[in-house]
Formats: sequence, C-alpha cells, structure tokens
Amino acid sequence: VQLQASGGGLVQAGGSLRLSCAAPTRTFSAYSMGWFRQAPGKEREFVAAISWTGGSSDYADSVKDRFTISRDNAKNTLNLQMNILKPEDTAVYYCAAGPFGGGYYRAPVMYNYWGQGTQVTVSS
Repeated sequence: VQLQASGGGLVQAGGSLRLSCAAPTRTFSAYSMGWFRQAPGKEREFVAAISWTGGSSDYADSVKDRFTISRDNAKNTLNLQMNILKPEDTAVYYCAAGPFGGGYYRAPVMYNYWGQGTQVTVSS
C-alpha cells in the first residue's frame, strides 16, 4: 500500500492546517489508519488513529480537542485537521496503514505501511 501525505507547511501559533493522506488502493477502507509525528532529535510518537470503519478514534493527550482524524473511504483518503497549533506541534507528520479490519492502535509496530511524511512547522 502506497501512502502519500500532503498538506504540511508553515503556520503561526494558533493557526490551522489540514493534512491528507492518499492511498490509491481498493482495499483502503479495510485498513486501520493512524498519524504519527517525529520532531528533530525525538522518537516517532503517536498522534491519532482511526478504525477501519471510521467509527472509532483515539488521540494522544497532547492533541486531544485540537486535532481531528477522519477518513473518506469513498475517496481513499485519510485526513488530520489540526487547530490551535502550537510550536511544540512542529514535526514531520506520517500517515500509516495498520491491520485489516482493525480498531485503532497507538503502537507504531502495529502499522505495516508508512507514507513519506510532510513537514509541519509552527512559529511562535
């Protein structure tokens, strides 16, 4: 499964960005999906995840109530709406595809396919 993340950029603190992840595969709707991020010098960390149906989702405490994960299975697209951005949100953001027909997962090891990453920079 090839994943293509886009939508990153430079934004001021308090602003918003919407990331998208395109997955041109007929089986996209069957995958659990997630967003992760990695800041310079830090390990990759969980941001948000969504079940294959889109009916369940999970968020890291640091982004809860600011970020919203969603998926459009008809368009084979995963989204991450990021509001009230903070400088500490600066990182490369990665989308990932996990188990078939699964729920949501925080552990990177549960994901088999990764996109190339998109840079998000939040200035203070």
